[in-house]
Amino acid sequence: MNIQSVKQRFGIIGRSEQLDRALSKAMRVAHTDLTVLVQGESGVGKEVISKIIHQLSSRKHNTFIAINTGALPEGTINSELFGHDKGAFTGATGDRKGYFETASGGTIFLDEIGEMPLDTQAYLLRVLESGEYIRVGSSVVQKTDVRVVAATNVDLLERVRQGKFREDLYYRLNTVPIIVPSLKERRDDIYMIFRKFTLDIADKYRTDPVLLDPTAKELLVNYAWPGNIRELRNVAEQLSILSEEKHITSEKLIDVLPSITNRNLPQIRKNGESDFHEREILYKVLFDMKNDLNDLKSLIVELIRNNDLEVSNVQSLKPLKLNTGTMAPREIYNESTSLTKVMEESGRQPDRHFYDDEPVHDTPVLIDREEYDESEIVDDNLSLESMERSMISKALKKHNGRRKEAASELGISERTLYRKIKNYGM
Repeated sequence: MNIQSVKQRFGIIGRSEQLDRALSKAMRVAHTDLTVLVQGESGVGKEVISKIIHQLSSRKHNTFIAINTGALPEGTINSELFGHDKGAFTGATGDRKGYFETASGGTIFLDEIGEMPLDTQAYLLRVLESGEYIRVGSSVVQKTDVRVVAATNVDLLERVRQGKFREDLYYRLNTVPIIVPSLKERRDDIYMIFRKFTLDIADKYRTDPVLLDPTAKELLVNYAWPGNIRELRNVAEQLSILSEEKHITSEKLIDVLPSITNRNLPQIRKNGESDFHEREILYKVLFDMKNDLNDLKSLIVELIRNNDLEVSNVQSLKPLKLNTGTMAPREIYNESTSLTKVMEESGRQPDRHFYDDEPVHDTPVLIDREEYDESEIVDDNLSLESMERSMISKALKKHNGRRKEAASELGISERTLYRKIKNYGM
């Protein structure tokens, strides 16, 4: 069976390379009994992956149970999963089989595994290691033969670091990781999926399917879709059922989903709020550097003009005295003057990219600096940290130490500015 036939069988729409990779891995691992961890945002269809693994395995004729572990109360989850004996707790009026006993020989899909209590995680680890478990209120060891497919929409390693998830269980579950892409990672598939939903709804209720105009389609494709497939289906259902007009404009789409006009800005990580803001600061630094270079260029031109400077005739190669040791800018040289050679003769390294848009010639110009004082050479520290610290210092000075105004000037949050002030010891 190939990927296309699997898509048709399970109603999967899309041509995304990441989606195909996830399906391919699910198909390859299906015939084994290896534990699988399906990772992805909420609503991307992780349960479909578990059903593919089960239906393509040798267990397909046995029980498949999907359990949302995050929805099970902490006080009863052990009983639900592993069963209990009569009298094990108040209300236990008889023996009860758990899901692992009921699904023996089949597959259990444990969704939101990251929300499982720590004591239940210990029970689950024993089942995965040896196939053994004990009912609540019993001392008899039971055996089960269950294939476990787990799923999570959170970072389990982060929960391990927080002490909320067992490290040994994480590595036991993560034998074969499968990552299901979100809708924003497969934008070319969004409209195809939307059309499939609208056609299915139209067929179910015997109406004409809705159609999007180009602007509405562009909004649909560029939206972030935090709820993924589930949210897209809800929008398709609302438009199909509630709209009197079957031709959907962008205004109608915005009425149904107001947040669709929100810009899809880069995500700011919890511990890395500075990632985006530091990039803004870097851009600001680069623009300021460009302005400084333009100011320097104008200053040099003014110095040369005020001092009545001359440039040698490049054909005679005879040096002329200049009244400054400052390099003359390109505008005052004649057609055959070489900026690169002039700078090399003066002991400076030329910036090869400063005049990339202009032709450069190779004839040197000799300059006599004997009559003039040495210019001070400033060894600027061009590291990002130094420039960032300098900008923060200037902003604070400009606003008399008021962090809120300084943060607004820098384009960062006040909290980020406070952290950077603390980091730099300012």
